[in-house]
Amino acid sequence: MTTRLPPFRFGIQCSSPPDVDRRHWTDLARRLEDLGVHRMTVSDHLDDQLAPFAALMAAADATTTLRVGALVLSNDYRHPAIVAKEAATIDLLSDGRFELGLGAGWMTSDYEQSGIPMDPPKVRVDRMIEAVAVLKGALGDGPFDHSGEHYTITGYDGHPKPVQKPHPPLLIGGGMKRVLSFAAREAQIVGVNPTIPNGAVDADAARTGTAAETDRKLGWIREAAGDRFDDIELNALNFATIVTDDRDGMIEMMAPLFGIPPEAVDDYPHALIGTVDRICADIEARRERWGFSYVVVQGDSMEPFAPVVARLAGN
Repeated sequence: MTTRLPPFRFGIQCSSPPDVDRRHWTDLARRLEDLGVHRMTVSDHLDDQLAPFAALMAAADATTTLRVGALVLSNDYRHPAIVAKEAATIDLLSDGRFELGLGAGWMTSDYEQSGIPMDPPKVRVDRMIEAVAVLKGALGDGPFDHSGEHYTITGYDGHPKPVQKPHPPLLIGGGMKRVLSFAAREAQIVGVNPTIPNGAVDADAARTGTAAETDRKLGWIREAAGDRFDDIELNALNFATIVTDDRDGMIEMMAPLFGIPPEAVDDYPHALIGTVDRICADIEARRERWGFSYVVVQGDSMEPFAPVVARLAGN
């Protein structure tokens, strides 16, 4: 059990709003700010969603305190020197409200439809790990060199420089030991996720996100982080957030979709089901057990989840 109780910060994943135009998007950002949401995040896929950098800049420009970030950028889609320039630009123009999330890439359909080669997981993770070194170099002060298997940088001094120093907070999420251990050593925010063995969010993925599996993942993070563990913000993305008076009935209905028995759904770390009181209690229990203080729910849950944010944000 963790002994630290960092304050709750809430994020809303807004990758696929129902009405995509400038007015709806900026109204959504302002609504999140009014609700007390700390971060507006988007994912990075090639399906029916907005492109992350432009969308996040528009949201930041429409607000004054709302932080914006990627949850997460796929490293395979962009060279890290380009990502660093985009990230620094948003950070500068938002007065330091950007959060840089990075992942190795996982959605099979993105690769198949775009023709981008989908290398084996080890290669994708190798490339992401190397990309983090390039990102930190490009966002830092002065020119730097990097010579690796995937990237070669020579005398590059990235500009502009970000407002947040030494760089915008870095979020790395994963579900396997190698990525979580790397994140624990290098990131300011660690996202604890299910693994996605089939390249799609399905029952096989859900089964890797149970409470027992999450206990094991936190052990990896603690071991790798060492003395910096208490400085890491731990993130949990919820795939289902359902405010309901019939918690038991909803769990019975959800269990076959998750591919796990109802008792495993009952304490599933990536779903919030029940009344506002019950969801608040579950969020507090997860912070106590796993240290999850950065809680993200999907955009379609924003309004029913608002009373939870009002009650717990900053506490």
